[in-house]
Amino acid sequence: MSSYDYIIIGAGSAGCVLANRLSEKHTVLLLEAGGPDKKQEISIPAAFSKLFKSEVDWAYETEPQAKMNNRNLFWPRGKMLGGSSSINAMIYQRGHPSDYDGWARLGNEEWGWQDVLPYFKKAQNQERGASATHGKGGPLNVTDLRDPNVLTSAFVKAAQEAGFAHNNDFNDGNQEGFGQYQVTQKKGTRHSAATAYLKPALKRKTLSAETQAQATRLLFDGQRCTGVEYVQNGATKTANANKEVILSGGAINSPQLLMLSGIGDPAHLGEFGIDVVMALPGVGQNLQDHLATMPTWYVTQKVSLAGAESLGNVAKFLLRKKGLLTSNVGEAGGFIKLDPASAAPELQFHFAPVFFIRHGFDSPQEHGMTIGPTLVKVESKGSITLKSADPFAYPSIQPNYLSAEADMDILVEGVKIARKIANQPALKPFLGAEYTPGGTVQTDAEIREFVRNFTQSLYHPVGTCKMGVDPMAVVNPELKVHGVTGLRVVDASIMPVIVNANTNAPTIMIAEKAADMILAS
Repeated sequence: MSSYDYIIIGAGSAGCVLANRLSEKHTVLLLEAGGPDKKQEISIPAAFSKLFKSEVDWAYETEPQAKMNNRNLFWPRGKMLGGSSSINAMIYQRGHPSDYDGWARLGNEEWGWQDVLPYFKKAQNQERGASATHGKGGPLNVTDLRDPNVLTSAFVKAAQEAGFAHNNDFNDGNQEGFGQYQVTQKKGTRHSAATAYLKPALKRKTLSAETQAQATRLLFDGQRCTGVEYVQNGATKTANANKEVILSGGAINSPQLLMLSGIGDPAHLGEFGIDVVMALPGVGQNLQDHLATMPTWYVTQKVSLAGAESLGNVAKFLLRKKGLLTSNVGEAGGFIKLDPASAAPELQFHFAPVFFIRHGFDSPQEHGMTIGPTLVKVESKGSITLKSADPFAYPSIQPNYLSAEADMDILVEGVKIARKIANQPALKPFLGAEYTPGGTVQTDAEIREFVRNFTQSLYHPVGTCKMGVDPMAVVNPELKVHGVTGLRVVDASIMPVIVNANTNAPTIMIAEKAADMILAS
């Protein structure tokens, strides 16, 4: 049995950060169920949706959603080095300061905004330069889009014409308003966690990264986690951790592996004949995600990303890393407080200078644009549960989308605001007919039916190994699994409450903070 100081399970956003930081001083084994991040589409920003349902995507589906006309919703998750940071839309958002202060009020000391801000800054190489809220010189490159679309500029102006403020920096503590999003790119190409953190660290002899290596079971001596069993290329192997095993599989895979290893609700584990190592009923519970619905319009000029794969644009990207292929698709957006008394905006928008309907699978080939209202104050909660004791069987994903009526109300209001912005003067030279929902959909009841039929995940599942001190918490504020030793969870699953924006930067922050805690222990 091979032996290391630390074993990290999952080479996604969090795992790459941990592998880099911990291997500076310790021996580390990093296990990734997928392969290397070599597909060409990974580095081409505008091509990310071409990775969906490919060999680098877990391609999960939810259970039928009762409040969404019993649809099974598609959940892409990265299955390669970099995880979902190698498949996402590269939007750099931190969430509102009150999100983190809320975590602290739940008993998670030292997770308030002022506690986490230094780790956002530590991670960051902000191309605009350092400031009180931004860092320079960190591993993760954060930049403005090199070649924003003419439609994107028109959208931002239209939002101001509709009465919303302009916002040039959504990450300085003030989210409200509209503007262009910053992205995790470098010189026009994707800057994933694998590129930023893992690849520089692979030069160290202290770090071993194994791909096509899926963890199947955590190993215990009593209630101490001592290592992991994994399958690589058909062969079962084991590895020993002298110090700790760290789960960084994300909101689906981390709770699944805990349950397969005997940590979870005893009644649920008993259904599959799994011996209980530690009774933790919260494992897999508290699932939260952001939903986006997709009002779209035809565009009368040939300026959208529908032309991104023309020979001219391909040449422009290959030779100069410019042009439509540098687009992250979700180029701009904004945040709105619907309730003035709310601590943070409940509604976010993602603007795409292209049709983006049902993850791009159902989009017309013509020129178009999308203004996607996104629910970011989420009340509906769900769960990840086992379907089988087979570690290669997918678990049951039950988000219970729209089970809270307030979530539907926010999305309905979002559709109305999207239409208001679309009908402003700045977009008039480009705007054709509304494609979805279409002009016949006008009443609240009709908009609700559109939401049920066209809303999709925005790929931000969190919360299923939540941090806290209550009976449903899975990890403590140091991210150690309650009741056992030698085991932590470090990924988006530890969020007790979902942040109100895109979750990649917060996940990287969590791993940066965890690395410091681990190294100090």
